[in-house]
Amino acid sequence: MTAIDELLADARIPTGPRDGFDVGAALRRLATDAADIAAKPHPDTVRATQAGQRLSVVCRWILNRPDAADHVDRLAQEPETSADDGHLDVDGALVFACLLYLTDHRESAQFWWQLAAGAGHRAAAYCLHLHHLALGETREARHWLHEVTADVLDSEAPDSAFLSTLEAVASYVRRTGSSLASAPTGGLEMEIDRLATAKTGPCIIVQRPDRRLADRLHDFTRR
Repeated sequence: MTAIDELLADARIPTGPRDGFDVGAALRRLATDAADIAAKPHPDTVRATQAGQRLSVVCRWILNRPDAADHVDRLAQEPETSADDGHLDVDGALVFACLLYLTDHRESAQFWWQLAAGAGHRAAAYCLHLHHLALGETREARHWLHEVTADVLDSEAPDSAFLSTLEAVASYVRRTGSSLASAPTGGLEMEIDRLATAKTGPCIIVQRPDRRLADRLHDFTRR
């Protein structure tokens, strides 16, 4: 054997089991660690999921309010320029946005929430906060949370008690997993789809509600 052969023999990596090393136990530990990692989602994922669940609860609660249909009816009767001249029924915009969200027209819901929040409606700003949080858009979520807590209009905002109720309802449902607020019926979904398919031009936003949708919502809230 040459000197090179001797060096290579000394450098050979042993392939047999080492004393005291349990390969099976090591593999089981690796499998357990992998399962633990898979079972523990990232905190951001948990936060986004909880925000989406809370927003759905809040939207259902708003939709089931006794005056929800009245506000949508007023919004339906307003001229198209009402949002520009400051005469928008902001409660109607809030209800309509929540209905859009619950029927999977999320971009349109965001648009109508923004109209209401821009007019100082804190409950709409709260919905936007949850909406962006559910999408993982933390910067936008922080902005709308600031709009909720800041004195955007005055220290005695007319919907401050309403916002407190929203928090209480959402917290209750998160703890108990139940809600008495009904989800939109198939009839309401059909009316929203009708409005969505009636869009003209490149705009993807669902147009404002009409009397037909308001009538259907009246039937829904009277149940």
